[in-house]
Amino acid sequence: MYKLSDYIERGRRFFWNRNFPHRRKISTLMIYATDLCDSRCQHCLIWKKRPVQYLPKETIFALMQNSCITPNTKVGLEGGEFLLHPDSREIMAWFHQHHPNFDLLSNCLKPDSLIEAVKASPPKRLFISLDGDKETYQFMRGKDGYENVIRVLRELKGIVPISVMFCLSQWNGPEALKHVTSVCREHGADLRVGVYSNIDFFDTEAQAYAEPRDWKIPTEIKEFAENYEYLLLYNEWRKGKVKLTCNSIMDSAVVLPNGDVPICLNLDTVLGNLKEHSLDEILYARETLVTLKDRQHNCNQCWINFHRKYDLILYRTFDKYFPRKAVSKMFGYHQWSDDNSMNYSQVIAHLEKQNQALSD
Repeated sequence: MYKLSDYIERGRRFFWNRNFPHRRKISTLMIYATDLCDSRCQHCLIWKKRPVQYLPKETIFALMQNSCITPNTKVGLEGGEFLLHPDSREIMAWFHQHHPNFDLLSNCLKPDSLIEAVKASPPKRLFISLDGDKETYQFMRGKDGYENVIRVLRELKGIVPISVMFCLSQWNGPEALKHVTSVCREHGADLRVGVYSNIDFFDTEAQAYAEPRDWKIPTEIKEFAENYEYLLLYNEWRKGKVKLTCNSIMDSAVVLPNGDVPICLNLDTVLGNLKEHSLDEILYARETLVTLKDRQHNCNQCWINFHRKYDLILYRTFDKYFPRKAVSKMFGYHQWSDDNSMNYSQVIAHLEKQNQALSD
């Protein structure tokens, strides 16, 4: 689990970036080192991409020298499948020595390689994907990889903190989420729930998107902070009732295998490319600052957990202690419901009653 200190540090970074935008620092950097993937997921078509692209290790190492990155910057190494990058082990060894505050994301389809790599160069946290039981996994991900995930959970327990990533979609549902919750409980792992979204990098827009129905959210996930309220608010956001500014883009950055630096995971706006400019030059450019400020206050287009969970935590924390108008003045206009007389706690209580009334 993330600690309170993690959120305090990111909150401190938020106020620094707000006051010094030309010297802003990055809290989270996601490096998509390759788009090569050995899965066959229904909800992600990145495995069909050709030609395969790799972000050179030299580019990654140079990237980490930028002033916008600090020792507190959390770096995520992912893909595709990161371990399919030809220099994955060397890259992990470099991070283990020079920037130990890094996470590794994996689908666990090559458990021997993953376990060996983690033991040799332990990340701060390991994120692995599991979207249901054995049958659901094979249907949704196109591979029989369920037992590999369980093996990784068993063999790496106590060696590195593990978070299990669950994607709620039209291909699984609440029973699948209940199952994954029990797996996390059994193996002492954290649970991170996201909702399926069309993301350009993953080529999801190449397929028809059927929005999830109003499922009853399992109350079992309450023991894993953030997930329950995040899912409760999803349908309200989908109906246009929840409106938040996007503050996460002000202190997070994403790098794609071709060197592109997009504004976020949802929009196809590219701020620059590492082949032409450094990350500092891209993020500190006047055009970037203008674009970021515009999107920060005028975008409510996604519910991607990488971005939206941060905004939820930011707003709900301050809503507990300050009037909504004061919080909106600090961070931008926001509303939890079309009834502006209700505060965050009241909205969540109302949605929980609605959720309890739904049939499974």
